[in-house]
Amino acid sequence: MIQHQIQAPFIMGTSSTLQTQVPYHSHFHYEIYYFYSGKANYLINDRIYELEPGDMLLMHGMTLHRANIDPSVHYHRCTIHFDPHYFKQVIQSAFSGDLLSPFEKLQNIRLQLRGGDKEEIEDMLRKLDQMYSAQTSYSLQRFQALFLDLMIRINELCEQSLRSIASFPSSKTHHVQSIMTYVESHYEEDITLEGIQSALHLSKYYLAKTFKEVTGITIFQYLMQRRIYQAKIELIEGNEAITDIGYSIGFKHPSHFSRAFKLHTALTPEQYRKQHQLHSLGR
Repeated sequence: MIQHQIQAPFIMGTSSTLQTQVPYHSHFHYEIYYFYSGKANYLINDRIYELEPGDMLLMHGMTLHRANIDPSVHYHRCTIHFDPHYFKQVIQSAFSGDLLSPFEKLQNIRLQLRGGDKEEIEDMLRKLDQMYSAQTSYSLQRFQALFLDLMIRINELCEQSLRSIASFPSSKTHHVQSIMTYVESHYEEDITLEGIQSALHLSKYYLAKTFKEVTGITIFQYLMQRRIYQAKIELIEGNEAITDIGYSIGFKHPSHFSRAFKLHTALTPEQYRKQHQLHSLGR
């Protein structure tokens, strides 16, 4: 699902439990996600991150993402969703340069904070949460001032980590990453387990079982969500005929595209395009 612009410049939340798994989603606002503890894989488009305490994800928002959480392990995370337009116009100062650069140029990046960096960021997040929860005029002003400091620190940390190379802690995660990369390159085509097996030289039964274990969904559920996400982008950004959009993202029949789209969004492609156009006019 794609959510529209948040109603407030900032939404901050800290959770120690999660009742249900959050589905793949995207949104127009930017997001800072900090992982304190638990056992979770975070999926961002065709990337998988096996999270460790101290990991911070910076997300552009419009990229499809979700956390796959092991419910048997205590889960604790903090998120800050913010309106980039508000930040740029109201908070970002002239001396600080473009602090949205990590979100707009890198779009989705993991910072692995350890030692003093981890302690510093956690202290900032704790203070931000206290100020956000107070909801007074002064506490919100202090929240915005500290959030500016957090963004400056994040930019500094991004520069330090640009040369780091992503690693895969397990062969299973590496294989699932390969499946997601394959889907990303071929989602417009007729994908089969046999085709993936041939491309990756691994048993289709192993691939199907491992993908579900790591991501929480099947390969074909992921493929469908990727196609629906792409359809949303095409409906938002272009004027191509809806039938042609369906064909271009891998659907063989317009009726199948329409049914699948409505199943995932509760709207037909026509309704979704019209709703977004009305939303854009109202912004």
